[in-house]
Amino acid sequence: MAPTVGLTRRAWMRLVGAGAAAAAPLARSPHGAAAQGSGPGAPPPLPHAAHAMGPVGRVTSDAINPTAFLRTWNFADLPPEKRAEYYRETRRPDGSLLREYRLVAVDREIEIAPGVFFPAWTFNGQVPGPTLRATEGDRVRVTFVNEASHPHTIHFHGWHPPEMDGSLPEHQVVPGGQFVYEFDADPFGLHLYHCHAAPLKRHIHKGLYGAFIVDPRGGRPPADELVMVMNGFDTNFDADNEVYAVNTIAHHYTHEPIVVGVGALVRLYVVNVTEFDLVNSLHLHGMFFTVNRTGTTLTGGEVTDTVMLCQGERAILETRFRFPGLFMFHAHQSEFAELGWMGLFEAVGVRRDT
Repeated sequence: MAPTVGLTRRAWMRLVGAGAAAAAPLARSPHGAAAQGSGPGAPPPLPHAAHAMGPVGRVTSDAINPTAFLRTWNFADLPPEKRAEYYRETRRPDGSLLREYRLVAVDREIEIAPGVFFPAWTFNGQVPGPTLRATEGDRVRVTFVNEASHPHTIHFHGWHPPEMDGSLPEHQVVPGGQFVYEFDADPFGLHLYHCHAAPLKRHIHKGLYGAFIVDPRGGRPPADELVMVMNGFDTNFDADNEVYAVNTIAHHYTHEPIVVGVGALVRLYVVNVTEFDLVNSLHLHGMFFTVNRTGTTLTGGEVTDTVMLCQGERAILETRFRFPGLFMFHAHQSEFAELGWMGLFEAVGVRRDT
């Protein structure tokens, strides 16, 4: 499949739909035999995970790894010597930490669907940018280096002095320049950071954003924690997205389901940074979750199976899988799901009825 520059969203849907029909394997019956169509000469049905209307196959590059991104923060995926270049922490007299980060803006082409490459603007070469995580009261110091081709900034959601806001023209860091952002992590909750240079919609859409988690001082109950950033990509720059995803690569989690334990508490940190669409959503099949919007309280809110988020909104979702097996999740805007925003959880373990 060639890069999609010049394709409209509807053309892209037709292309990936045809690709799915051609590339999907035969569905299997529970007894292992290939399932057959309902009439003579009818094609076999497609397996659920392939989803005939969406991108199929695997990307050819391992530069972006959405599976690793789920459970990685503060550069924990790097070997110690490399991690020290981008993150270090120092205990302060009051018991809190000074957390020091290095974020670098670089232009980089990334593969967002099989054969579909996007000219991204990135933090540290990845989209979303690295997840930053601190505890309420910690001191956060971020050295931002702009090695890209345009002026950029970093705007953090949360409390900070105005000179640390990264939103005004005088806050822009020119190519080759750098700036140090420093503030106390407050309030606790699920936040985000993103470039705030003009034109804002282009700087965010091109990939300059990431999750920023601030834990309460006493922590939250132990859980399997997963970071999920909902995003979209306008591949022909007509202000209309052709590809949607969680953590950048279309349908990644249909090919690599997210493995969780039956009965274990699962906590999802869900952030919406989709540009050009008013809302995005997450729907989980076969179960419900509690919603803690922005995560600034220690108790959950509504219990539902679908959460809607505007751009910049985020929520902490908590649930326990009662049954083993595959559970689909996706945007409940059907077009978003068909264009890449779909995945599977694989719950492993013994069934629990409560």
